[in-house]
Amino acid sequence: MGGDTVQLILAGVFLLFLIYLIGGLLLKPLKLVFKIVVNSLFGLLLLWAFNFFGAYFHFFIPLNWLTVLIAGFLGLPGLILLIFLRLVLGT
Repeated sequence: MGGDTVQLILAGVFLLFLIYLIGGLLLKPLKLVFKIVVNSLFGLLLLWAFNFFGAYFHFFIPLNWLTVLIAGFLGLPGLILLIFLRLVLGT
């Protein structure tokens, strides 16, 4: 193995490392957006199900971007928080 071959291998390894770093930097925001979208869809589904059953008691939580995000990020505790706020504030 000559010196040129070793340099070529090291350059290849360094290039792969750079591609890995740049790829990670580019994919991280996409993963965050994907997570927000999935959580928001879960929150929408959770609120829709609650409003479906809450209609029998004339109690509902409005569907808007804030309530969907709260229910999506916090899950069931977020839904309980929204119910509590609806009862306390009476809006």
